[in-house]
Amino acid sequence: MFLSVLLGINWSAVGLQAGQLILALSILVILHEFGHFLPAKIFGCRVEKFFLFFDPWFSLAKKKIGDTLYGIGWLPLGGYVKISGMIDESMDKEQMKQPAQPWEFRSKPAWQRLIIMIGGVTVNVLLAFVIYAMTLFVWGDTKLPNKNLTQGVWVVDTVVNQIGLKTGDKILAVNDKPVNYFDDMNAAMLLGDHMTIERDGRQKNLSIPVNFIEKVVEKGKRSILLLPRVPCIVGEVGKGSPAEKNGLLAKDQIVGIDSIKIDFYDQLKPAIQNRAGDSVQLKVLREGKSIVLNTVVGKDTSIGFFPSVPTMDEMNKQGLYTFETREYGFFASFPAGVVKAIDKLGFYISQFKKIVNPSTGAYKGVGGFKSMGSIFPKYGWDWEAFWNITAFLSIALAFMNLLPIPALDGGHVLFTLYEIITGKRPSDKFLEYAQIVGMVILFSLMIYANANDWLGWGRKF
Repeated sequence: MFLSVLLGINWSAVGLQAGQLILALSILVILHEFGHFLPAKIFGCRVEKFFLFFDPWFSLAKKKIGDTLYGIGWLPLGGYVKISGMIDESMDKEQMKQPAQPWEFRSKPAWQRLIIMIGGVTVNVLLAFVIYAMTLFVWGDTKLPNKNLTQGVWVVDTVVNQIGLKTGDKILAVNDKPVNYFDDMNAAMLLGDHMTIERDGRQKNLSIPVNFIEKVVEKGKRSILLLPRVPCIVGEVGKGSPAEKNGLLAKDQIVGIDSIKIDFYDQLKPAIQNRAGDSVQLKVLREGKSIVLNTVVGKDTSIGFFPSVPTMDEMNKQGLYTFETREYGFFASFPAGVVKAIDKLGFYISQFKKIVNPSTGAYKGVGGFKSMGSIFPKYGWDWEAFWNITAFLSIALAFMNLLPIPALDGGHVLFTLYEIITGKRPSDKFLEYAQIVGMVILFSLMIYANANDWLGWGRKF
């Protein structure tokens, strides 16, 4: 308990997020590897192993059925299928020294080997289409139209203030492209270089620095930069605080401080920031009744409570804003799912371009399993969120596997395409060395990404 408090870690939230991540990755890995397994079997290749997670030294469970050993490893870094006669992460050099057999991967025509290699990526893309389609069919698509934010946005990150955006501003466009929904604002800002806003009835252009993502990362933030403005509702009152001593309760809504009207939580701090040590009157709504509480502003210019900031779903249910919901029939959901998957792929590619551009500093925000887990809900199992995140991870997995790096599917595809075009097949020795180089690259990237997470322990979950 002491360690949890010291590190600021909510272990129940961590456990819930870790469980969702493991389930999502298990689904994605099994289906990805099945995408290789199925065409391999169709073309007559012998599949020696089919494993969820890696199994160095030992496995958690295994059973041989026919020629294939199915199992679950203990190292949750992915999974694999071992196809006879293929140079892969198993690095089975002894097998490759023997004459090629009819059931081996290396004895198959190049076009068949190409289909086997792209099978995993194909399944991941199709899976994303299906998941998005089914989430749209079951839950529909609920978004907050930007036009309904009549009082502008709430700037929750000081990095955003530094580029000139203020709470109450209305964001009209990013990179000259209209932002129609609030749901798209945070991503648009992270990927944009300029924006158009409306302030006090006048339009204004703001520049987004090229290293904006780097600044966000250095602040220890993730991707939440803006929120809709919300009422000043008390969530939790601090023990021994002025608020507790003077009778402020959870669920109270502060609507005024002295003569200052408080419509939104973001108006509270400006109203008391120069009042440290002063006595103030809080005008409060409690169960529909208006009351007045006298309290003192602390030396840290706070009253002593944590706000209750509703989720987007809660804002919709509470009627704080008018949301737009579009429902889909079963057949209409499939083309809509394809469109959504393509849109998410475009967003991921834009992110990737930022990461590989050193001037953006976005590479500093690359995270590993901890960051992946942190995008799942932490206070309850939300199936809609789980499936939408799983679909996005499936898209990301497909894209990353197609990168032309040896040891990834994209590297094998590149060598096979070279063979098809030139008629020359790379030697087994070259493929072995390429596999080693690829594995070194992948492990180095994995170590870097997870080091980024753990050096900021307790910050991102």
